[in-house]
Amino acid sequence: MSSATSEDTAPQPAGIVERLVRDDLDRKRFLKVVGSAGAASFGAFVMAACGSSSKTASTAAAPTTTSTATTGGGGDIAILNYALTLEYLETAFYEKVIAAELFSGKVGGLLEDFGRQEASHVVALKAAVSKLGGTPATKPNAKFPITSATQVAELAYTVENLGASAYLGQAANIQSPEVLASALAIHSVEARHAATLGTLVKKSVSPDGAFAKPADMSTVLAAVKPFLA
Repeated sequence: MSSATSEDTAPQPAGIVERLVRDDLDRKRFLKVVGSAGAASFGAFVMAACGSSSKTASTAAAPTTTSTATTGGGGDIAILNYALTLEYLETAFYEKVIAAELFSGKVGGLLEDFGRQEASHVVALKAAVSKLGGTPATKPNAKFPITSATQVAELAYTVENLGASAYLGQAANIQSPEVLASALAIHSVEARHAATLGTLVKKSVSPDGAFAKPADMSTVLAAVKPFLA
C-alpha cells in the first residue's frame, strides 16, 4: 500500500472546531476566551468550516514544506505563518495604494484605515507564532498592478474576499482555542473590509450567499502567486 493511501486512511487529530462541537467543556472554555462577539460568530463559522469537503480539509492540513507559509513548524504554527504571509501581502498592497495617491477624502481615509488594520494583523500574527515557539514567516516581495482607482478598488475587493475565505478554510484544522479565537477576530475584519469594498465597486457584499465559502491553502496560494515578485 502506498504511503499516500496510508496517510489518507490514518486517524487524524480532531481540529478545535470539531472538538468544540463534541466537547461541552472545551466549548465553554473557548466561549470564555472569545467573549460574546466571538460566540455570536461561532455558529455560522462552524457550519461553513464543517461544510467544506474532506478533500479541501486534507489539502489545507498538509501545506507544502517549500512554501514560505509553513516556516517554523507544523500544525497551528504553519497555519499562523500561512495567515501571516497573506497579511504581509495585504499590508504591502495598501501601502502601494496609498503611495499611488489615487484616492482622497473619505475613501482615501478608509483605505488608510484598512492598511493600518492589516499591519496590526501582521504584528499580532508574528507575536502568536513566536509565543508558540515558531519562527515567523519572512516577508515576501510583493507586486501589485496599480493603474487606476477603479482597478485598485476591484482588486482590493478580490484580495479581501480571498483573505476572509482563507481564514475560514483553516478553521477545522486549528487545534488551539486561542489560535481559533485570533483567526475568528481577523476573519471578521477581512469580511467587513470586503463588504465595504463591495459597496464601493457596486458588487455583492455577500458573494457566496448566506454562508461564506472556505478556500483551502493550495487554492489561496495559487491565487496570490501573481502578486509575489
